[in-house]
Amino acid sequence: MAKPPPLAVLPLTNILRSLMTTTVSSSPLLLPPSLAIMSVLANTTSPALNPDKNPVLRYFLKNTFYAQFCAGESASEVKQTIASLKSIGFSGVILGYAKEVVLTASQTKDLTAHSPATEEECIRTEINPWSAGTLETVRLASPGDFVALKFTGAGRQALHALSQRLPPSPALAKAIDDICQLATTRGVRLLFDAEQQAVQHGIDDWTLAYMRKYNSASRAVVYGTYQAYLKATPAVLSAHLAAAGAEGFAIGVKLVRGAYLGSDPRHLIHDTKADTDAAYDGIAEALLKGRWDGPLKAPSANSSVFPRVDTVLASHNRESVLKARAIVESLGAEGSAPQVAFAQLQGMADEVSCELVQCGSDGVKSSPPLQAYKYLVWGSTGECMKYLLRRAQENRDAVQRTRSGRDAMRAELIRRVKGMFGVVG
Repeated sequence: MAKPPPLAVLPLTNILRSLMTTTVSSSPLLLPPSLAIMSVLANTTSPALNPDKNPVLRYFLKNTFYAQFCAGESASEVKQTIASLKSIGFSGVILGYAKEVVLTASQTKDLTAHSPATEEECIRTEINPWSAGTLETVRLASPGDFVALKFTGAGRQALHALSQRLPPSPALAKAIDDICQLATTRGVRLLFDAEQQAVQHGIDDWTLAYMRKYNSASRAVVYGTYQAYLKATPAVLSAHLAAAGAEGFAIGVKLVRGAYLGSDPRHLIHDTKADTDAAYDGIAEALLKGRWDGPLKAPSANSSVFPRVDTVLASHNRESVLKARAIVESLGAEGSAPQVAFAQLQGMADEVSCELVQCGSDGVKSSPPLQAYKYLVWGSTGECMKYLLRRAQENRDAVQRTRSGRDAMRAELIRRVKGMFGVVG
């Protein structure tokens, strides 16, 4: 009996919603106005354009774009979404709290020119709500899941400290420690997300500090996010690997291509997509094989020990996923499979995700089975607007991949319609 296509595991509502989203995202006619509208909604100060205050707008968005990419507005909705994904066959989820800040050029400049507002105000209105939301996210996740953490969501105090490469303030440090301790207790892993270059060097500093504090020799609780499209990433990651090897703690690595193409300085990014692809695949191979190789170089002869690496390969690029799968499967056949999770964003590259699920559940192709995760955020519709805007921009910047996803969803829908009438093939 022929194996069903990977997308057969998705509910029909997901297929229809994905087809609608990818059709808009891949259309030269429909995408520009859609992006313009999304940008206005994500950055508006008008109550009439705020989905959290406009019930008609909220109803439309929540049942279309929000439902495609997000987990829910309440704990019950989030748990239902997670249960649905795991019933399909996903190993787990990467869950994030949607509250974040995306800076304009003038705001970036202001971070270095001015001090944050009063400490008491920042703690009450920014740090405490961010901490409460992130702690709730850790509680919503199950053991073995990941929680994605964005420091910019903690507000002006965090932004100022990160931009100046300062340690977190006492109040913010306590909040981060509370989150790390709860995650450790619950068996949940934390992904410190990469953000814009205005704050990324500070995030790298904090990531390494908390890895030192919470990662043991045999397990990573804290993972850093490394963007392969940045020319400096191999050097940054190599330095972190060397520190982990020298000091005896495991390093957590989430490898992505990069999500801030529209805001990061262009000269810091690889000149071509092919260069980014080569960097991603080369770094992934070195991490999976556990050795200095390709783009990853030991900073010095005294830092030659390669540490234990727990890896999340976050990619929508099917070729990269296939290359990494081949490495994992070959190492698994030798009895030395690395600790690796494959991840894609909820609502994107479902054909890649479902292929991983299918491969991971057949019990034949991989040993141990491949671990497939979906990344999704939760929060009110209004809180998720900046996240949804980035997803729309990402689809714009990867038109060919979006068209491939659209075609895959269309083919699956046609297959199901034919099946209703008894037509095979």
